Parts: sequence; structure tokens; C-alpha cells
Amino acid sequence: MPFITTADGTEIFYKDWGASEAQPIVFHHGWPLSSDDWDAQMMFFLAKGYRVIAHDRRGHGRSTQSATGHDMDTYVADVTALTDALDLKHAIHIGHSTGGGEVARYVAQAKPGRVAKAVLVSAVSPIMLQSDSNPGGVPMEVFDGIREQVATNRSQFFHDFTLPFFGYNRDGAEIKEAVRLNWWRQGMMGGALAHYLGIAAFSETDFTADLKAITVPTLVMHGEDDQIVPFATTGKPAAKIVPGAQLKSYPGYPHGMPVTHADVINADLLAFIQS
Repeated sequence: MPFITTADGTEIFYKDWGASEAQPIVFHHGWPLSSDDWDAQMMFFLAKGYRVIAHDRRGHGRSTQSATGHDMDTYVADVTALTDALDLKHAIHIGHSTGGGEVARYVAQAKPGRVAKAVLVSAVSPIMLQSDSNPGGVPMEVFDGIREQVATNRSQFFHDFTLPFFGYNRDGAEIKEAVRLNWWRQGMMGGALAHYLGIAAFSETDFTADLKAITVPTLVMHGEDDQIVPFATTGKPAAKIVPGAQLKSYPGYPHGMPVTHADVINADLLAFIQS
């Protein structure tokens, strides 16, 4: 299996499918998942002739369950090491949830010529945590509760978490147990410590400066019924901060809309990429 080794010895697993000369699309997954969460998009864009790449964040999936480095700056350094190793040029970077924050920071700092476009899908940027300057954010007690569950009850918590993640707790929702189990499988592949420490990375990191620094065409996509990363907290503000960003919101769509509504999301991603 393909890996790169970072400066601190962490092995980062990645998938790299398609012709080497094709335009690359790099997918960044959310917490606590893996590159497998992008299967529907990887297969779709591979069939469209793109080179598709996705990695397992450190501590997640098949990458090293490292004890350290579970902060956004290190996550981005790992992405930089991967894109340098593959020498990716004019890539489109697409990030979901925590991966959206990772994309924002990577794109803001990327070397000239590395990035062509960016997409933030149900992303945690600009910042999730409630504060005096962000009164509409999510209270710290919520994230402390997630920390407690990850430390003491991770397997059951992950299974339960899939209900709001995919909107399966809404009246009339068609619950797909295999989708829930696939989410659980990805989560349990990763390390409990990485997941515990990563909560601060996705909830407390302020991406405002990163969003302001993005200079490539950017699409912000967000479900209006996102129960995990609320649209009003992140989607709307992010689109206003990124210079010239496009905003596409989806009434009734949940946080996991790249899975539950892959046909719509894939078509909209393709239209943006080709625009």
C-alpha cells in the first residue's frame, strides 16, 4: 500500500488513482473517518478522467496512530508533504467537515501553482466554538461531551453519532444500516487518542485568516439541515469571508450529504470544476 513518511516518522496512507498527467483532485476527509469516505466521489471523478487522490489523516484509517501532531498545523504539514512527494500541480482540493478546515489552511499557504480551485463541503471553517466574538457557535460543553464519549464509550458513540450525521433521526428518513456501519468501520480503524485530541483541532481552530488569504476560485457547499456543523455557524460566514467565493446551500441536506446525496453533490462539484 502507498505511504509517505513525514518529518516526525508518521506514515500517511494515500490512494492515487488515474493517469499521472490528468488534473488531480485531492479529497480531505472529516473526523473521525478516512479516505474511504470519499469512495463515491473518487469513483465518479476517476470515470470522468481526473486523477483522484485521498489520504488518511494521521491517527485515522491506515495511517500511523501517532501520539502527537493532532492539530491543524500538523495536519496541513502532512498534506504538504504528500502533495510535494507527488508533485501535484494545479490541483483541486475538496474538503469535508474537518477536511474543509484542512483545505482552507493548506490552500492559504500552498506554493504557487499547486492549487487551481478549492471546495469547502460542510466545513468547520471559520470556527465552530462559541465565544464572545462568535456567539452563534457551538458551546464548549458539546465538545467536552464528545471528548468524554470518545475516551470512554467510543464504539457505541460512533454508531449513535451516525444518526444525526446522516439525518437519519429526522421523521421519514430512510435509514441505511450499511451506511451507518461503514461510517463506524472507518471510525474504529483510527486511534482513540487521535480522535480525542482532534476534537480541539476541528472545534477550536480559527480559520478566518486562512479564508481571507485564499486567492483561487472557491465553492462553499453546505446542507441547511446540518446537525453536526451548523450552516449558520460556518457555511454562510465562510462564503462571505473567502474573496469571490460561491455559496451553494441545500435545503434539508444533512452533514453527510456527500454520501446521502452523492449524485447531486458530484454533479455540482463537476460543474464547478469545469467552470
